Amino acid sequence: MVGHDRSILQGFRLEARAESDVSAAHVTILRMYSPQLLDHFEHPRNPGEVVNADATVQVENPACGDILKLSLKIKNGHIAEIGFLARGCVPAMACGSALTELVRGMTLEAACSLRREEIVQAVGGLPEASVHASHLAMDALAAVLKDVKQNNH
Repeated sequence: MVGHDRSILQGFRLEARAESDVSAAHVTILRMYSPQLLDHFEHPRNPGEVVNADATVQVENPACGDILKLSLKIKNGHIAEIGFLARGCVPAMACGSALTELVRGMTLEAACSLRREEIVQAVGGLPEASVHASHLAMDALAAVLKDVKQNNH
């Protein structure tokens, strides 16, 4: 999972630099994105595709080109496994990660009730220009749940 913003983050880790050496670009990134969002981006939860998935969907935001692919397995009416692949901005990847963490283990009904605000809260908020990332995650979730229901899983 490599997005166009990942190159911005490489080499700008606070722990690798003395505080006086932190670049202006890194400070800007830290101000734009919450620590939770950056953690989901740098350490994504449930990355990759689920093998022998019960449902797989890919959703693209036509305005910005971000893509989110979800795959999942259902067991006893619960989301037993879920994985994601994302291409796009840092928030799109973070929202994909947070989404999988939130719905893993949920019943299908509970997953249908997930609100976009819960994803935003899980990543510690989004800048106004990045709100589209949470919409992409919700669109992908709705599509994969629709696929599950249509295929009677």
